Amino acid sequence: MKRLALILALVAAPAFAVEPDEVLDDPALEARAREISAGLRCPVCRNESIDESNAGVSRDLRLMVRERLVAGDSDAEVVRAVVDRYGEFVLLRPDASGANLVLWLAAPGLLLLAGGVAFVSIRRRASGPEDRLTEEEETRLKDILKP
Repeated sequence: MKRLALILALVAAPAFAVEPDEVLDDPALEARAREISAGLRCPVCRNESIDESNAGVSRDLRLMVRERLVAGDSDAEVVRAVVDRYGEFVLLRPDASGANLVLWLAAPGLLLLAGGVAFVSIRRRASGPEDRLTEEEETRLKDILKP
């Protein structure tokens, strides 16, 4: 039974990144803080939310989110404050607008372009060789290949 508890603790370790002293007394504010934290990327870790990360900067960000919520900021204002401080990199799901729109559309655009190139290439190969030998060239080739 102890082994099972240890395995569960190791598997669920990222869920315990939020320290007990960070948790807000108001359950509604804590739920909002958790929701916001789940959408913010740790600036140190790779694709890990600040809610899951044990990095020091993630702790600072979690505290900042909670302080702003206690001060009365809306969810959007809290996220905007974090983005203003750390840039759009901290958003796990950046907005599909402006310069980000190019990034959002680049992959599907390149996929369509590659599909078009592959389609044209396959069609050309399926049509057979374009350059056929003339009668004179075929006769010369047969003469060369005679034993």
